[in-house]
Amino acid sequence: MLGAVENHSLPRTAAFFDLDKTVIAKSSTLTFSKSFYQGGLINRRAVLRTAYAQFVFLAGGADHDQMERMREYLSALCRGWNVQQVKEIVAETLHDLIDPIIYDEAASLIEEHHTAGRDVVIVSTSGAEVVEPIGELLGADRVVATRMVVGEDGCFTGEVEYYAYGPTKAEAIRELAKSEGYDLERCFAYSDSATDVPMLEAVGHPHAVNPDRALRREAVSREWPILDFHRPVRLKQRVPSLSAPPRPALVAAAAVGAAAATAGLVWFASRRRSLVS
Repeated sequence: MLGAVENHSLPRTAAFFDLDKTVIAKSSTLTFSKSFYQGGLINRRAVLRTAYAQFVFLAGGADHDQMERMREYLSALCRGWNVQQVKEIVAETLHDLIDPIIYDEAASLIEEHHTAGRDVVIVSTSGAEVVEPIGELLGADRVVATRMVVGEDGCFTGEVEYYAYGPTKAEAIRELAKSEGYDLERCFAYSDSATDVPMLEAVGHPHAVNPDRALRREAVSREWPILDFHRPVRLKQRVPSLSAPPRPALVAAAAVGAAAATAGLVWFASRRRSLVS
């Protein structure tokens, strides 16, 4: 149970959600591969390779070594991409590609946490250009995501500015808790992967969602709740009022620890809407 509405005299709380296979049914980055191909950013071979990576990801999750190989591959793949073009492709195809694969159970949880007075934070290894629009779509209050270095020409250099993965997710959560006044013992976290155990350990209410084998073992041994999300549904089919015009977004920036400050990590925050959007 999520508990009663937050007592505003107490420290603030938040619910931290991993994105891929926790809130949505696929890899957010790999889902856009066909759109990037149509936009001329990648070739047919890259589309086939990302399709295979998506299959591996969905079949059993990706361990640390696989995630590292995927990071290296995607970093090299996006070298030279124009950032504005990437943002435009994501914006144009977001509803068609992401809306149908959002888990109904996850959307309901986001609503429940907002109703209880908690902030909702998406914490994803995927790139910010993909994760931030999805965060807005979901009505998240903040987003933590991987950021690539952008050159003076407005294109990705292929270098990683900040990698939101494993322990760095937990570090980001702790720094965000300091800046926003969250009481982590009263916060919630959700993930499908054993690589996110540090993030789950950082809060008082960790949950394993569609866990891979390693996380399932960890959850059972620690008596963490295990949730099964399996009903993707379009948001507008769930909540008719979602077609209403969105409120203006609020963008905020903050340093996250010494390492992240050096990396130039930027937080994306949007004003919470009355319903998930």
